[in-house]
Amino acid sequence: MNKGKLIVIEGVDGSGKETQSKLLFEKLIKKNYSVMRLSYPRYEKESSALVKMYLRGDFGKDPDSVSPYISSTFFAADRYASFKTEYEEFYNNGGIVIADRYTTSNMMHQGGKIKDPDERNEFLSWLWDYEFNLYKIPVPDKVFFLNLPPKDSMDRIKNRKNKITQMDTKDIHEQNEEHIINAYNVACEISKRYGWDEIFCLEGGYNRTIEEINEEIYKKLTDLW
Repeated sequence: MNKGKLIVIEGVDGSGKETQSKLLFEKLIKKNYSVMRLSYPRYEKESSALVKMYLRGDFGKDPDSVSPYISSTFFAADRYASFKTEYEEFYNNGGIVIADRYTTSNMMHQGGKIKDPDERNEFLSWLWDYEFNLYKIPVPDKVFFLNLPPKDSMDRIKNRKNKITQMDTKDIHEQNEEHIINAYNVACEISKRYGWDEIFCLEGGYNRTIEEINEEIYKKLTDLW
């Protein structure tokens, strides 16, 4: 039995993860690949209950007030539930799964809470073991990091409704400028260490087109087939 492929689209808020994952899905469908698309967290599912409580601020309005180890378990449980109920059989039978966010989001958003590099590395090692060895969810075959600087990220999400309640109030990550900056900086650092493909959303200070970015992503997938 040939296992499938897991492709992750990652980045800070507003970087275009949803758009790019949808376009890639549509492109692969047209080329007759067996493919499905997932988006995390799955706010409509029971397994995201603690994620929603955390992002609403039920455990503290400042993201740093909640241990990265604790908050990571909320997101990991949702991914485990997704694997067992949505795509395990499909993936194990060779299907291609495109994920808008994944464990990589915990790495950047929760890892960004930890200032000391050695402590952060210890957390990243723990997280890898927790999700991939304990929960045994798939390790990504390809991670695309949509590199969008924090200032541009905050400009893009300024008037966007949050995905939990569809209200104007931002979740505790989105409304915290320091958190977004820290997550971005950590992502830039670890993307090289973990071999993520960095896709720059700006060129010469201007936004690249959605089509340009998607074409770059697609071309970088050729070594997977």
